[in-house]
Amino acid sequence: MLYDALKALHILGVVILLGNVTITAFWKAFADRTRDPVVIAFGQRLVTITDFVFTATGIVLIYIGGFGAAWVGGLDPFAPGWLLWGQILFAVSGAIWIVILIPAQIRLGRAARRFAAGGSIPDSYWRDSRLWLTWGIIACVPLVAAVWVMVAKPG
Repeated sequence: MLYDALKALHILGVVILLGNVTITAFWKAFADRTRDPVVIAFGQRLVTITDFVFTATGIVLIYIGGFGAAWVGGLDPFAPGWLLWGQILFAVSGAIWIVILIPAQIRLGRAARRFAAGGSIPDSYWRDSRLWLTWGIIACVPLVAAVWVMVAKPG
């Protein structure tokens, strides 16, 4: 029973994390397409808020549920290759977020606050926006691969 509850927490965390990182990219892309500084600033603020709330929640649930289920199930979380590879893929995605995406998102948020009242959007915003979207998509690839590894449990 405890194992199932922890596994469900783990899966819920994955759903929240992947759902958030994919939908926020759509929100931002569609807000940016309007070229309206007020809409873009609002969209950027929502991306920042939802990333903080839902990404953090997803990560915490993934760790608590995953390591908890492994512990309760008597598994060494680093011994089966599929568990280790799932964690490596998760870490690769996290590294991209820490090194590239979070700094870009901070710059985007600062720029958006400056033009929120209807000012002009600087070229640096558009450059960082392309960087954030491109690397955000790249960062999702190891997350999706980690889901596959966890489901397929390859030898």
